[in-house]
Amino acid sequence: MSTLQFKTNINCNNCVRTVTGFLNEVKGIEKWEVDINNPDKILTVEGKDMTLEAVIDAVEEAGFDIQVINV
Repeated sequence: MSTLQFKTNINCNNCVRTVTGFLNEVKGIEKWEVDINNPDKILTVEGKDMTLEAVIDAVEEAGFDIQVINV
């Protein structure tokens, strides 16, 4: 299992709800969460066989900014 982390602008529970459907569609993601209390709004994604591009595309498609901070 691998873990990826991203800096986002997903900053409230409504934003998390908005992005949920998009992230749940990404193949290989087993678990994800956004730390909305962190100033950088860190999205942590865990899973197998997922790609950076798929996670980034899903978050951007939901209307949010995303930047890789840990690979």
